[in-house]
Amino acid sequence: MKNCSKSTNQIERELGYSRNALHNYKNGTEPSGNRLIELAEYFHVSFKFLIEKTDDPNESKPSELFEQLNERQKFEMLKLCQDWSDKLLSDTYCLN
Repeated sequence: MKNCSKSTNQIERELGYSRNALHNYKNGTEPSGNRLIELAEYFHVSFKFLIEKTDDPNESKPSELFEQLNERQKFEMLKLCQDWSDKLLSDTYCLN
């Protein structure tokens, strides 16, 4: 965010985050997987860069990796995500 011309509060508002969410992430609170992806896409960097697993901010982003898949692979990935999502909702809300 050092190279960003927007304030932290402005970014939080644009993303719909609570006030100080980004400050908390900077100081050790871990964002959820969804938030990590949102932030990576917002800043146009890889999620690995955000969690300091790489020094390369342009390492493949999830959306770029998805675009590299063929149609069958994309379908399989979407099906896995749907199954995972259904299981998560079922476990969370006991919707059996």
